[in-house]
Amino acid sequence: MIVITALVLSGCGTSPTDSSSRYSIAQDRAPKGNFDVSGLEDAKPRYETPRKAGNKSPYTVWGKSYQVIDSNGGYVQRGVASWYGEKFHGHKTSNGETFNMYAMSAAHKSLRIPSYARVTNLDNGRSVVVRVNDRGPFHGDRLIDLSYAAAKKLGYLGTGTARVEVAAITVRPDGSMTLAGQPFGDNTASEPTVGGGEALFVQVGSFSQRDSAQTLLDRVRQFVGSPLRLKEVVTTEGRFHRVQVGPFSDESEALAAQSQLENRGFEQSILLTDSH
Repeated sequence: MIVITALVLSGCGTSPTDSSSRYSIAQDRAPKGNFDVSGLEDAKPRYETPRKAGNKSPYTVWGKSYQVIDSNGGYVQRGVASWYGEKFHGHKTSNGETFNMYAMSAAHKSLRIPSYARVTNLDNGRSVVVRVNDRGPFHGDRLIDLSYAAAKKLGYLGTGTARVEVAAITVRPDGSMTLAGQPFGDNTASEPTVGGGEALFVQVGSFSQRDSAQTLLDRVRQFVGSPLRLKEVVTTEGRFHRVQVGPFSDESEALAAQSQLENRGFEQSILLTDSH
């Protein structure tokens, strides 16, 4: 059963007057520092067994009733996107998962969850694929709340909101996909995987200053037995020094290393390929 307080409190613009003690931050905000999203991959759509968690319909928030649609197939809509970040980081989403502002995720009022969607910023043409695992936003006429990382990739952190198009991605049990009801991806029967055969790395941090990256690398070395590297890249946002664990040839090994790092307190890690 959905916990109504989780519904009410999800999303950057959802509860501007909330003073609940479950949050240590009164006003939502971006994390400190310049989080590098240039190597952050989109969410990878895959088939997930339908579940009850987060899909109660109708549900009520602030006295207003909302309906969860019966099927995401064919869904495409334009509207306003906002974002949510540090205030909600580490707290439960509407389907019981833990919100990670550094992951490519989103909150939506009516799409079935968990699910996937392509979100396009209509002002700059950028698109991302996110996994929808939360309810919201319940503020004004906003259509979708993206995680901090997803909003940064779409380029609207500074303005707070953007005009977007949201198109649902439906994944069938055989792995084939549709985007807003139309064939999408390679539509083969295999499940999409991170990396596509390329070497995988777990990136623990990315810094504009090499000294900061070296300090983190020295810390990580105390906890992992896997190879480490300090990779320098130049992106449109500047020069970055990335602390990465790997390479891994198998996704399961990379995910296991990422879990180990998170258990050691390195919670901002992302999984990427050597080409990113």
